[in-house]
Amino acid sequence: MKKRLHIVSFNIPYPPNYGGIIDVYYKIKHLAAANIEIILHCFYYGREESKELEKYCYKVHYYKRKSGPLYLFSSRPYIVETRQSKRLLKNLQEEIVPILFEGLHTCYYLNHPLMGAYQKIVRTHNIEHHYYRYLSLAEKNVFKQYYFKQEAIKLRCFEKKLKLASDILSISPDDTKYFKTKYRMSKFIPAFHPFDKVNVKTGKGDYILFHGNLSVSENQKAVNYLLDRIFSELTFPVVIAGKNPPESMIKRINDIPHVSLVVDPEIKVMDQLIQNAQISLIPTFQATGLKLKLLASLFLGRHCITNSPMIENTGLAHLCYVAENVKDMVQLIQQKFEEEITPDEIEQRKTILETQFSNSYNAQKIYDLI
Repeated sequence: MKKRLHIVSFNIPYPPNYGGIIDVYYKIKHLAAANIEIILHCFYYGREESKELEKYCYKVHYYKRKSGPLYLFSSRPYIVETRQSKRLLKNLQEEIVPILFEGLHTCYYLNHPLMGAYQKIVRTHNIEHHYYRYLSLAEKNVFKQYYFKQEAIKLRCFEKKLKLASDILSISPDDTKYFKTKYRMSKFIPAFHPFDKVNVKTGKGDYILFHGNLSVSENQKAVNYLLDRIFSELTFPVVIAGKNPPESMIKRINDIPHVSLVVDPEIKVMDQLIQNAQISLIPTFQATGLKLKLLASLFLGRHCITNSPMIENTGLAHLCYVAENVKDMVQLIQQKFEEEITPDEIEQRKTILETQFSNSYNAQKIYDLI
């Protein structure tokens, strides 16, 4: 039976080339395949309208995201205050069908009186005030640090509006536990992603890979840690790949002979980098949400080495090699750089990733909910 669903997205979900947007795009694609007609509402900034989305959506509406310092003085978080539109409210009223709000960012109208008759589902991509607090701790720029701290305070207050949601779809088991405790509801729906099956190459690669959005302070902190503490202890070739690296990172990497940088790789190029690496080395210092780069590394890559904040309560810990300090991480890298991934390890990944983390399986869960 066909069903219909409004989805309110915080940005245009094409191309699917960063974090939460990957989740939104592949969710749309697989919900459409599950016989759901999607009315998509996109706030946009820095992206163009996309014909690609019309392949999967019954209708697509675009709204320009507001910007400017005046919105910083609102009691609501900046990421919420700048995503309001009277036209969005009008378009939502055209069809009284369930609404999926993508992230707390898009929940400006969650408690609006005109939304009383709707099933209102919120997809949480993080515990946002935790995420912004971590950003403030990782940020060196004083003004950005102040902004992140203020935003974290506002997000903690605004989050209380989730009690008005019909359902919360959390992206990780940890987040599910948090929202269940606070709002007595939450369902674990893992991140949607580009991978239909595990596609790991046998044999050996000849480099170590770190990949991620390099404009994000969390990833910059991880890269600096690796450059300072790990790669200085090794001579194996290293590749760092991702979007928008800062000039300071480019300069640092250019000065290290065995480390190279791939800037703004296309999706296919990034997938090839992951597949051909001997080790995906992806530590994090920010235990929030479920990192899509972890799923990419496990669906496509050989050995995956990380630390506990990356895998804690994800259900994926036993598929990775975990090191908590410099000595253990260096030893693991030295060991796994010489070892081929085994057929048993690949089968173990298939057992978990192609069931619990299957896009079709998780799209069906949402279909059954609406």
